[in-house]
Amino acid sequence: MSLHRVSSMSSYEHVRGSSPARSEHRKMSFNPVGTWVPPAAKEEPVGAFEVSKTRRLLQVAAAVVYCLFAAGVVFGYAALKPVLVREGVYGEYCSEMSVDAEATTCYEQEIRLNLMFTTAAVATNVCALPVGTVLDRYGPRVCGLVGSLCLALGAIFFSFASQLPFDGYIPGYLFLALGGPFVFISSFQLSNTFPQHSGLILALLTGAFDSSSAIFLFYRLIYLASDFSFTPQKFFLLYLVVPVIISIAQVFLMPKASYKTVGELVTQAEDPSHDIRPADQHISDESRLARLREERQQHRESVVSEITSLLGRKGEEGDKQTQAEERKKQRSGVWGALHGKSAFQQIKSPWFVLVTLFTVVQMVRINYFVATIRTQYEHLLSDHEKAVQVNNAFDVALPLGGVVAIPMIGLVLDNTSTPFVLTLLVSVATAIGVLGVLPYLWAAYANIALFVLYRPLYYTAVSDYAAKVFGFHTFGKVYGLIICLAGVLNFFQSALDALTHKTFNGDPIPVNMMLLVVALVVGVALVGFVWYKSRKLGRDRLEEEAEGATERLMPEPNARMVDGER
Repeated sequence: MSLHRVSSMSSYEHVRGSSPARSEHRKMSFNPVGTWVPPAAKEEPVGAFEVSKTRRLLQVAAAVVYCLFAAGVVFGYAALKPVLVREGVYGEYCSEMSVDAEATTCYEQEIRLNLMFTTAAVATNVCALPVGTVLDRYGPRVCGLVGSLCLALGAIFFSFASQLPFDGYIPGYLFLALGGPFVFISSFQLSNTFPQHSGLILALLTGAFDSSSAIFLFYRLIYLASDFSFTPQKFFLLYLVVPVIISIAQVFLMPKASYKTVGELVTQAEDPSHDIRPADQHISDESRLARLREERQQHRESVVSEITSLLGRKGEEGDKQTQAEERKKQRSGVWGALHGKSAFQQIKSPWFVLVTLFTVVQMVRINYFVATIRTQYEHLLSDHEKAVQVNNAFDVALPLGGVVAIPMIGLVLDNTSTPFVLTLLVSVATAIGVLGVLPYLWAAYANIALFVLYRPLYYTAVSDYAAKVFGFHTFGKVYGLIICLAGVLNFFQSALDALTHKTFNGDPIPVNMMLLVVALVVGVALVGFVWYKSRKLGRDRLEEEAEGATERLMPEPNARMVDGER
């Protein structure tokens, strides 16, 4: 699952046009298909000042808690997989099952277990399309209820999979994967409950998403402590409590419509047109009409006061924040590269093609590693017990790394250029690839440490790149398409599994080396292109500023004549 790095649900950009002074306000949408679907009637957004502070606090707290239990549980697959192997899931496909239930899996069982995770990983990314559409058309409450329904279906399928006349594990895990984004993305708009702290709220939600992969780790620990009596069926029946609580929260606590963004609040505060309404023309009494308009003006002024209090102090502090944001845009080196272009024009550009190729390769590498970490290190270390230790360390480090990386990611993206960030991504990905083929225990732990920090940085950096290069007006379509394509092409993971087990007899080194080389080639191409374009954009910006300064400094002809006459 990929995460959007935005400070609130709406942001505004300057659209590059024929004139440097030309600008338009664009609102970001989380609907990746945008106008591809007809508009539908929906609830008007609500201002945060219209809801009590206590209720807003409860809404944020509830969202953080249920995202912790539902947003990204499927990514804890590495912790769940040993339990499924111990329970003999897909064991019937093995011609000879070892008496030791913890022995390595056979090829047929391994392929089906990994296909379950691959399908879930693909669904998590592809469903960005329907999630955005449902959220924009029907609001966060409906979106959250759809997510809780998917989670419930997933838990039911997984609970009774062994008793069904068909394979219930893959659809069960698939529904768990679908439920996560519906619940998680519909919570983003809660960053507008407290606009001054929108970054903190998004950080809490992101941390909950990353930490949710630990749910299966805790289950496996309980499973082992219970001497294998707390079976998957019991766990997933108990897990049904989660979608039930989410549904109750959506109906009785969470907002039916999204909260207004900062931009919408400011527009509401500054727009005096609301003081005059079409119905006024039917009022013949001038004194009554004047009184009504005065009451509306007073109401608007009280709303302005509440909005000002909600957004915080203005003046010098606001100017400093604006200047800081402007410096970050200039520092990025790529801000506005394709702003104002149509989505089709952006998709045809090398900016899109290269970052999509990079995203596809990295996402395949990430999910392939998550699904096969134990079997890879069983072969690399030639020791089942050491492979189990590595797997256990990874299960703990994966959710922890996501939380620890949050402040680091913010510092990197806010204080460095986009070309530098991409160079860092390619460098770390290359280091992970090299460590992943070394048959040493220290290399395994170093690989895990880098991987758990790299994963959230990579996902966030790609969304940050999309926002800066393509702009918010087309963000949903373009970024959604990047993630959707990367998700669909993740089915290549099954081919990599087959290649590893059939062609290379379980040796992961050849496949990892191929992925390393492809990722390095694509990464170098992306970095080289962005560095070149960044320098060109910088020169263009300096030329525009120089031309503007020349126009201001040169006196007009009439002014020179007047001075001469004097």
